[in-house]
Amino acid sequence: MCRILVVKSDKEFEISRHLERFAALCRRSKEYQGHGWGLAVPDGGRWKVYKSLAPVWEQKMRGFGRSRLLMVHARSAFRNENINLEYNMPFDSGRLAFAFNGELRGVRIGGRGVSGAEKIFHFVKRLGDTGLPRPLKSGGDIIAERTAYVRAMNMVSCDMSKIAVYSRFSEDEEYFSMRIKRENGTFLLCSEKYPDDEESCWERVPNHSYLEA
Repeated sequence: MCRILVVKSDKEFEISRHLERFAALCRRSKEYQGHGWGLAVPDGGRWKVYKSLAPVWEQKMRGFGRSRLLMVHARSAFRNENINLEYNMPFDSGRLAFAFNGELRGVRIGGRGVSGAEKIFHFVKRLGDTGLPRPLKSGGDIIAERTAYVRAMNMVSCDMSKIAVYSRFSEDEEYFSMRIKRENGTFLLCSEKYPDDEESCWERVPNHSYLEA
């Protein structure tokens, strides 16, 4: 399943510094994460999004500048299907950016989109103001009730100032747990710890949980 990173800081940081470490963890992942990737950063009240079909570890990291907020998603396509940019995340709409990883079987929800993840994004947006991440919690609970089996469902949304994460899984806790790290005014949310960090530097987001930062 896909990998996700969100960085929020009190001060501007070099985007490439986090991209390099995220690319390293994607490259060593037990599942292939090379079906494209994307990032989103705030730009004048909206999101500036960059997407590529190349593996993130093949990306030249320089040139992305600085930011106080960053969302990155690397794709591991289900059954190696639909390798095109339409399926890449983050998705964005106005002030909201969204990323998903997981696997749902027998989902019964309405929503437009070419992929299951995009349908989930539009379904969640309909539940409240698109400028706020709070609908993520109620959306996740409803989706779980309308799904035959939730292998995993990690959803992350950002609204320029706030980060929200909904995490739920039924197996493989080590792989599907999101991690959090706080240091020197910086909040990091990632599918795995950075390769050069100790495990103790990161705390796991509990299963069946929702939090905001």
